[in-house]
Amino acid sequence: MISRRGLLLGSAAAGLVSFAPSAIGQVPASIDTLPASAPVRNLSLVAREIDAHLLGPDKPATKRVATYDGELFKMVRAPRGTRLIVDFENQLPDFTTVHWHGIRAPYLFDGVAPITQEVVKPGERFRYNVPLPDPGFYFFHPHCDETGQVGRGLFSALVVDDPADAKAGYDAECFIVVKDWRLGDDGQWLEMSTTDGAATTGTFGNIRTTNGSLTAPRVEVPAYGDVRVRTLIADGTRVIDFGCDTDDAFLIAIDGQALPPVHFNDLPDGIWRMGPAMRADAQVRMPAPGKEVQIFDYRSAEPFLLTTLVAVDKKGMRAKSRTALKAKPLPPAKVPLPDLKSAKRMEFLLQVSAGATAVSPPLPADDPLSKALIDSMCVGSTTHWAISRDSWAVQDALRLPPPLAVLDNGTSYVISMTNVTKHVHPMHLHGHIFRVLSHSKKPKLPQYLADTVMVEPNETVEIAFKAVSGNWVFHCHILEHMDTGLMGWFRIS
Repeated sequence: MISRRGLLLGSAAAGLVSFAPSAIGQVPASIDTLPASAPVRNLSLVAREIDAHLLGPDKPATKRVATYDGELFKMVRAPRGTRLIVDFENQLPDFTTVHWHGIRAPYLFDGVAPITQEVVKPGERFRYNVPLPDPGFYFFHPHCDETGQVGRGLFSALVVDDPADAKAGYDAECFIVVKDWRLGDDGQWLEMSTTDGAATTGTFGNIRTTNGSLTAPRVEVPAYGDVRVRTLIADGTRVIDFGCDTDDAFLIAIDGQALPPVHFNDLPDGIWRMGPAMRADAQVRMPAPGKEVQIFDYRSAEPFLLTTLVAVDKKGMRAKSRTALKAKPLPPAKVPLPDLKSAKRMEFLLQVSAGATAVSPPLPADDPLSKALIDSMCVGSTTHWAISRDSWAVQDALRLPPPLAVLDNGTSYVISMTNVTKHVHPMHLHGHIFRVLSHSKKPKLPQYLADTVMVEPNETVEIAFKAVSGNWVFHCHILEHMDTGLMGWFRIS
């Protein structure tokens, strides 16, 4: 166990975390994003299994539902600028880790075995140092056997609140968490991954839910009010076309990062396409009391109802009925931004693979990670995908593959990703908030900040970021794609 004092030591000015897991040895500097004086919140977190009635209260209970603290759809909230010291205990029967998705934390606490930590075995503990420098909507989940553990429910929403958000003047807040389940009629688990699914669009759940409910939630909000609707795709496969049946709506944040509001009618097809791990905040203006706004996934053959907002009369809201619709922007994000004029360029292909390959230069033999082993529990059984012919290790090739590239800390980079497959790939870069510069299939889409970006078939997407020291993975967040090759990593020092 690393002591709390050890977590907070280092250079206060540079924010360096000066230690490393003993199994890995000397590694690049792990940069903290908050000063040592930041307020600390201690959090106990336990991964364990429960029985739950996922098919309904009158249906058979499902065994081995994976949870944090025994709570499905758990949510953690903390103020911006807080440091979470998380004492994590694994009470699952399997190996696991915790990845803090979208959080700019020191990479030694990024939760990726074997490049940031060893797996947390059953009965073991690990202490995570999780600074929260940026407001927004995030989540955390395992990064070992992710298809199986997330598939069985192991994730939690993480909201980082900023008092400045209150100035935007929202009258209510509503959360939508999209999560499918793979269950038989007896309530027990079906196979989480199939060969056909892993090699194509992913293996879909057969039970669709919003916030764990089989029927779309009905949420009462103030009539004439402006509602902040915050949506998370916690599923490992599902891609949705998020939209609503009103013209009075704006997209105001992507992956927790504020966006100059964009009217939904000005988005391609009037929707925002979201895949696994992606988040979006929308502003919805409510109509008169008794009327409703319905929020849909329009990607389904028939629009799939996610949530119904029900307008109810609230004291003091009548006067607002006379005000014109106006966008309510959130305070601008304050994350490190790339210098596009000096940025270095890299190009990668997202492609199918005939088998495990690695074409990037190997790490030097004396590099502490050159012999790092990937646990077989944390990867798939075969290879279907690759990034520019590099595939994550599977089967007998369970050593860490070489990095896709070795980058310089503090330098700006532009990555061009071209998807030459027939399927979408939501690509996630750990430890960074990047600027999405362009989508070749959506040329009118404005630039925005994100940590996960959708790359459509036969599309090129460009992103830019300022590199932060560490070993950071880069992968598709359709979890079976990641498990079967579509993942790589960058060494930044």
